[in-house]
Amino acid sequence: MFWEMTTSFTGELTMARTEIRFSGFGGQGIIRCGLIAGKALSLFDGKNASMNQSFGPEARGSACSSQLVVSDDRVLYPYITTPQILISMSQEAYDKYEPELPGKGTLIIDTDLVKAKPPKGKVKMYSVPSTRFAEELGNRIIANLVMMGFFTAVTKIVTPEAMKKALPGLVPDRFLDLNIRAFEKGYEYGLKVLDAENRKQEKKAAPKKTSKPKTKTTAKPKAKSKVKKN
Repeated sequence: MFWEMTTSFTGELTMARTEIRFSGFGGQGIIRCGLIAGKALSLFDGKNASMNQSFGPEARGSACSSQLVVSDDRVLYPYITTPQILISMSQEAYDKYEPELPGKGTLIIDTDLVKAKPPKGKVKMYSVPSTRFAEELGNRIIANLVMMGFFTAVTKIVTPEAMKKALPGLVPDRFLDLNIRAFEKGYEYGLKVLDAENRKQEKKAAPKKTSKPKTKTTAKPKAKSKVKKN
């Protein structure tokens, strides 16, 4: 599937080609994640995007993924080669797609469903309890929207306004409000995670206070008191 906003192209490349893979198991709305992000980027954020999908022999329950290519320029090759961002919402999907993530990529996982190993190289790993948050909101099926909100916050690839504008037509009308609440829950959590990360980096970069070396003081010998003889 292609979305293009060629009228917004100014001739200046401000965003390199970004490849994103959303992954999980059938029934989690993984394909919808790619559709929502692609629509948001192309129709409301002025980018160009293309999306394709893949899933196992069993449509529901097996590992599946949707791949999104995003660029300021026209997307000439619509398939991903080395995704810079991997979102995994199931263990099987993580095990299958994590090895293709480059050393400086970004990994986002659902902490409730994925047990990740230590990230390789300089991979940035973020985690969110999207399934648990969805259950707290009343329906675990909206975990994908919690994840989309979190993804929007930590990657800054797309604006939250564009994502919410993209929802009508891609989620059932009667559940639109619930999906927006799920998105906002994930987005707010993502901002908190980034804030904590920034504080940690600032603390690490702050120069350490050097304490002045203590000067050794030698005790003066007590003066002998003279006793007057009568």
